[in-house]
Amino acid sequence: MNKKLFTYKKSGVNINAADNFIKFISSVSTKKKGKKKFSNIGGFGSISDIPKHIKKPKIVACTDGVGTKIEIANTLNKYDTIGIDLVAMSVNDLIVQGAKPLLFLDYISINKINLIKLKSIIKGVVKGCKESDCELVGGETAEMPGTYEKDKFDIAGFAVGVVGKNKILNKNKIKKNDLILSIPSSGLHSNGFSLVRFLLNQKKINIKKSKFLKTELLKPTKIYVKEVLKLLDKNLVNGCANITGGGLAENIKRVIPENLVAEINLNKINTYKIFKWLKMNGITDKEMLKTFNCGVGFCIIINPKNLNKVKKYFKKKFKPYVIGKISEGKNKVKLNGSINWI
Repeated sequence: MNKKLFTYKKSGVNINAADNFIKFISSVSTKKKGKKKFSNIGGFGSISDIPKHIKKPKIVACTDGVGTKIEIANTLNKYDTIGIDLVAMSVNDLIVQGAKPLLFLDYISINKINLIKLKSIIKGVVKGCKESDCELVGGETAEMPGTYEKDKFDIAGFAVGVVGKNKILNKNKIKKNDLILSIPSSGLHSNGFSLVRFLLNQKKINIKKSKFLKTELLKPTKIYVKEVLKLLDKNLVNGCANITGGGLAENIKRVIPENLVAEINLNKINTYKIFKWLKMNGITDKEMLKTFNCGVGFCIIINPKNLNKVKKYFKKKFKPYVIGKISEGKNKVKLNGSINWI
């Protein structure tokens, strides 16, 4: 063999490894469990049906990543949950519009294909798709030597959903005296990790030595799809907000109509140890509220008469509870009181 000949493999890209990974994705995503079967992996494009029972269907699309939570996964060499996060970040946005997730695609870019790492990530993606009852129809894995440092990578996701024209959840359905309910988060979800990592670095905290931090920092994002879609099907919800970057105030503001205010009583929020830990390690209340979900993973706005009906659709750990109400006003959001961090 002439060593002077140039090959793609010598440049740092291993096509055979990529092909093996595609075969793995196809195998794990087409395993039957119940009635759900994934397909379309490995082609140039994916074709999916729009459900026939939806009248005047409208397509809703969302895309997102998991941010620097990836760096926590790298530090702990644990990748089995960030794929769930990836799906959750998009499908939880879809349901805010009243849409049912139909399909999901992922994009993974990495300096060098590591099958152990990538298989762990994609298993999480498949699990997230099954939890949200949508189909993993394809994606892209890009080996990019020279763009990423050794062992570095990034992931992104793209979800498509559908909603009937008359079922679109819009601001006009929210009325004065509606209740604002918190559906608890599972923890940090996938926002605020640059601040978390900055704190850890400044205080020289080794998360590998803390069982608490190892568990909390990689808890996967709660997927709210099945519960919220059941509520929407029963016309029990007037509005929704997925609490991600920007925290409670910035996200709920996006769904409040003009001349109405979401009055939220922070005293009523049930937070978790990880948020208390962050607060006690030097993050102000103001910064906590605008960076993290603080225990409120998703908000639903409902007619007060439907409160008991709504609660029946949730398991105890994620049972919604009242944190505020809708009133007349100009500023869209008003935060009263303070979270009890102790």
